[in-house]
Amino acid sequence: MMAGFGNGTRRYPRSRGRTWSRTGPDRATLGIIGVICAVAGFFALGIVLGPVAAMCGWLAMGRSWAGSRSIPALVALVLGAIDTLLAIVWLAGTATPGNGLL
Repeated sequence: MMAGFGNGTRRYPRSRGRTWSRTGPDRATLGIIGVICAVAGFFALGIVLGPVAAMCGWLAMGRSWAGSRSIPALVALVLGAIDTLLAIVWLAGTATPGNGLL
């Protein structure tokens, strides 16, 4: 009876203006966000911003080492790892006995 009802929405689920992925930010944006977090992590909250930068860099690289990698993604991954390592060393240094608190 009403076999043609609703066929237009099944064929074209997206509107014409939306051609990008709606699942989240693209890889270039993640790489830039990662670099910003990594640089900011050297100055404040390195234990938080370092892993965030490394994760953004890893996601921007497409979660694999193979293939073409963008420069901001690789920089974010490396700086995020260095930032995290330095923050862990700094926290371990403040936790040792005899650090001048008494």
